[in-house]
Amino acid sequence: MAETLRDRIKTLRKKAKLTLDQLAPQAGLSKSYLWELENRDLPRPSGEKLAGLAKALNVTVDYLLGGDPTENLETAEDKAFFREYEAMSPEARAQLRRLAKALDK
Repeated sequence: MAETLRDRIKTLRKKAKLTLDQLAPQAGLSKSYLWELENRDLPRPSGEKLAGLAKALNVTVDYLLGGDPTENLETAEDKAFFREYEAMSPEARAQLRRLAKALDK
């Protein structure tokens, strides 16, 4: 059986050892709304609320909504970085590679 949004929120919160009181402000939500998300079948929250919750739990919105559990926020940020890299001019790419080599030393 597939995990629901409420299952994923509760599981991730408990895995992070966060209480509702701790997670709610990090996600930009009220404690009561977060409790409802975990315990009731509410209509899907807004994109803004999902984004805040995903960021606070260090996952993607896609994951919260049932996406691949192996893709966490770091993976999503890496993908966004490489999309930006691919859009750069050849000169900018070369400069970024030089900078990365210098930082690695």
